[in-house]
Amino acid sequence: MEPKKYSTVIFGVGNIVMGDDGVGPEIINELHRRNCLPDDVKAIDADTGVREYLFDYLLTDVGRPDNIILIDAVDMPDRVPGEVFEIDTAAIPLKKIHDFSLHQFPTVNMLVELEQHTGMSVRILAVQAECIPDEISPGLSPAVSAAVPIACEKISQILSENS
Repeated sequence: MEPKKYSTVIFGVGNIVMGDDGVGPEIINELHRRNCLPDDVKAIDADTGVREYLFDYLLTDVGRPDNIILIDAVDMPDRVPGEVFEIDTAAIPLKKIHDFSLHQFPTVNMLVELEQHTGMSVRILAVQAECIPDEISPGLSPAVSAAVPIACEKISQILSENS
């Protein structure tokens, strides 16, 4: 039996015990709590292991979605904590590329390959972090916590565009 094919797969990336870095998984949890996703959309808390999922999509045609949405915290200059915005794969700041490698996040090259060689659309939804601590410190800052419903609405808009 072939796995179910989803039109869109949403990945929440991040470490829930590292402050605002846990916003991706928290957004996935909120999407599940709301029970608002269409049947052909799957939302996955990828924790820090999204690379394996995406690598599988590069290697197989079976069950590959048409669209991928990645959600993660970022720390970019000139952004306000809790701000929700999209980042083009080519615009990921060098500092974040190194952060992503700690998450086993795919390299920018892998994201570009997914788009170019599979025809999938890859979108990155970012939330500006207020604090990503150096030591274990669970829980989102108030600004990033307030961004969770805003990100859910943005995901709904993206899904509407894709349908």
